[in-house]
Amino acid sequence: MKPNRILIVKLSSLGDLFHALPAVHCLREQLDAEIHWVTQTEYAGLVGCFTDVSRIIVYNRRAPIRGFGALWRELRAEKYDLVVDLQGLLKSALIARLARAGRRIGPSFAREGSRLFYTSLAGPRQRNRHAVEENMDIVRYLGLNPTPPLFPVKFPEHKLDTPGPRIGLIPFSRWPSKNWPSANFAETCRRLRPETGGTFYLFGGGDDAAGCVAIAGQLPGAAVNLAGTTSLVETGSILKQMDLVIANDTGPMHMAAACGVPVLALFGPTDPKRTGPYGARHRVLQSPLPCQPCRQRVCVRKEGDCLSALPVSEVVETALDMLGSRS
Repeated sequence: MKPNRILIVKLSSLGDLFHALPAVHCLREQLDAEIHWVTQTEYAGLVGCFTDVSRIIVYNRRAPIRGFGALWRELRAEKYDLVVDLQGLLKSALIARLARAGRRIGPSFAREGSRLFYTSLAGPRQRNRHAVEENMDIVRYLGLNPTPPLFPVKFPEHKLDTPGPRIGLIPFSRWPSKNWPSANFAETCRRLRPETGGTFYLFGGGDDAAGCVAIAGQLPGAAVNLAGTTSLVETGSILKQMDLVIANDTGPMHMAAACGVPVLALFGPTDPKRTGPYGARHRVLQSPLPCQPCRQRVCVRKEGDCLSALPVSEVVETALDMLGSRS
């Protein structure tokens, strides 16, 4: 019998939530299923914009005891035909086990002993592919058709009245080694400005605000600094109106890609084959150094971080080519 109520467990993080969307869409469409989704408090508003999801169940990780109690009550009040854990950690597997369901399927990349809490895994571990493809293992495991990936997300309207083209900048991430020097972002914009006449939007969290202020200060009258001022949902509403996004490897980059905005992604220590912007319209520029991808949070090179080796001229040339193709 086809499952008609499915619980998805995907707690975090921002980019990973978007990587799970195509697989969840296939499950909903091909099984005619009602989708419930467990996520962390900070992502509840975002998951509410995923059009395939009919109910959001929140886990408050900052109050683990009280949060687990509230989560247990919500999960035990429902009966599910299938639970799919797309996180693959011990915490997410325990949450999957709390739910009332006969089948609990974990991802092929399960770790931390999480597989002990599943009735089966979606397939063998195979890490040399994009995270979107990994998540699609569940579709193949259930004998469904892995259709071309779609990202069904709908953000509220947020009208912009600035001159175009609008170029989004995401210059900071949680890993220092992922960050192209902020001075290079500023120089890129200074070179793009006379060629495009557009407006530059800076995105980031509260910790990025000072760095974004410094970049915006070098672009008088041409920059809108949103760092630390918008929610995830508001960020999505504005990102979807960009003509191009230039970004390090970070969560909002995947948000922009899911919205169909062309992304120029700058990669150093991480592997774009696994976590690059998904889709043919995006482009990736990588550090030319042979030590990449090293997957180190902090660069150990004495000469400086690896991404500083990526020249501004290459980013400018690629950005202009992408904007020309879009127009």
